[in-house]
Amino acid sequence: MSRRHVVATAAGLTAGLAGCLGGDGGDPPAAVSLSEDATCDVCGMVISQHPGPTAEVFYADQRPAGHDNPARFDSTWESFQFDFEHEDWDRQAFYVTDYSAVDYEIRTDGDQQVISTHYDASSFVDATGVTFVAGSSVVGAMGEDLIAFSTPADAEAFQGEYGGDIVEFGDVSPELLSTLGN
Repeated sequence: MSRRHVVATAAGLTAGLAGCLGGDGGDPPAAVSLSEDATCDVCGMVISQHPGPTAEVFYADQRPAGHDNPARFDSTWESFQFDFEHEDWDRQAFYVTDYSAVDYEIRTDGDQQVISTHYDASSFVDATGVTFVAGSSVVGAMGEDLIAFSTPADAEAFQGEYGGDIVEFGDVSPELLSTLGN
């Protein structure tokens, strides 16, 4: 076997392994803007027509609700619920609205305070690195929710004004989700 053949074979094996192990092409998909008519993959509501945090989750080799990735949600807690129900799917990326990065509004709707919705790609952040305020007096489309902040001090200030609990991504469990919503 020639040196050139050994080098070529080694390069081919390295490239093949890099793809399998998340090297080249292993970067997670980037967040995308949701369309005005995108619906939630849990409840079917049109996301743009309702207040509150939104989320999108990309899964390898899956077509959530029969459409291309990402799975899309009109509430953060529904995105976690969906993710727990599909734990056998290979999650590639989990994005949530970053209320540290958007100019959000809180308004009164009936007897509730609701937070604005944001579904452009630039409003999303990797959910695994944020601080959530869970169960505050400010609600979203599906009631009490997990409101995400990329800056922990922003989450603490929000909690100080609107209550709720500070939680990290790893703290979110089916038990916590059962305390949220309407």
